[in-house]
Amino acid sequence: MAQEIKTQTPTSPVTQTPLPRMTYEEFLEWADGIRAEWVDGEVILMSPVSFAHQYIAEFLAASLRVFAEENKLGQVITAPFQMRLRARPSGREPDVIFIARDRIDKLQNAYLDGPADLAIEIISPDSRARDRGDKYYEYEQAGVREYWLIDPARKQAEFYVLASNGIFSAVTIGADGIFHSEVIESLWLKVDWLWQDPLPTLMSVLKEWGLVK
Repeated sequence: MAQEIKTQTPTSPVTQTPLPRMTYEEFLEWADGIRAEWVDGEVILMSPVSFAHQYIAEFLAASLRVFAEENKLGQVITAPFQMRLRARPSGREPDVIFIARDRIDKLQNAYLDGPADLAIEIISPDSRARDRGDKYYEYEQAGVREYWLIDPARKQAEFYVLASNGIFSAVTIGADGIFHSEVIESLWLKVDWLWQDPLPTLMSVLKEWGLVK
């Protein structure tokens, strides 16, 4: 996820006036058009993302969206879009989320009311500890069924699934380098796709998935 900046307003970077605490409803009204998250009443502003971050996020979102739509599995949404979690509570903004078809009713106009079935975070240098720390435990506690952590700088991808005991379990990638999702039925992903330069075209991925000839 993009870098978090807790001390300055979007309109007054010189004075660095701390933002007031607010309810989630107040945050949604205030944050119209502003990249920000909300945690325990605190507003966290988000810095712009890098090209590599956005490039991978768009590649994953486009690929997963077509796969989900063609197989009538659910909805794929990209940031900026809020995921409201009640356990902490927080309003987070994963880079990509997937909501299964039987939970589409949880989608509100400005946020998903509850955990996504799949949340994907593209790690930046400043978000590495947070994505593996605060967000990892928030998503686990809230019941996100699958969590992907993609680190372009280190060319590392981590995949976690929520076990029956409510704890994330790391998925081991086999010698073939292919990850199989437990949440998006029949979806598989060649991890090396994420590090190619340029990334694979959408059409080439869809051909490998057998969605087009």
